[in-house]
Amino acid sequence: MITATLNDYRQSPRKVRSVANVIKGKTVTDAMNACTFIGKSAGLPLKKLIASAIANATHNFKIEPTNLVVKDLRVDGGPILYRRMPRARGSANPIRKRTSHITLVLEEITPKAKKVRKIADKKVTEKVEVKKS
Repeated sequence: MITATLNDYRQSPRKVRSVANVIKGKTVTDAMNACTFIGKSAGLPLKKLIASAIANATHNFKIEPTNLVVKDLRVDGGPILYRRMPRARGSANPIRKRTSHITLVLEEITPKAKKVRKIADKKVTEKVEVKKS
């Protein structure tokens, strides 16, 4: 498991989760493309976070970026900045400026060719067993 984190990102977790849900389960290249063309401001920081996780994978574990998949992308609430907005007759309304903690987990997948061979071998053995009985 390869991880990368982004702490105290100054955008509400609700807005970041809308982009994060699109990216979950995709390959790294598909996730980077989705971040580029999503049209939301959370796309750029998530793209940088994915690039950081790819760098961690290649430098620390010598893993090819083509074999990586976004296993988990968790967006949690960070510290809230409390501000006040002046209102009528000397009163004040609270403003909560929310922040996010983003945790990205990548996982290495095996090439598809190996999986296809295993499935083909299982089908062949099943057919042989049927003929014997």
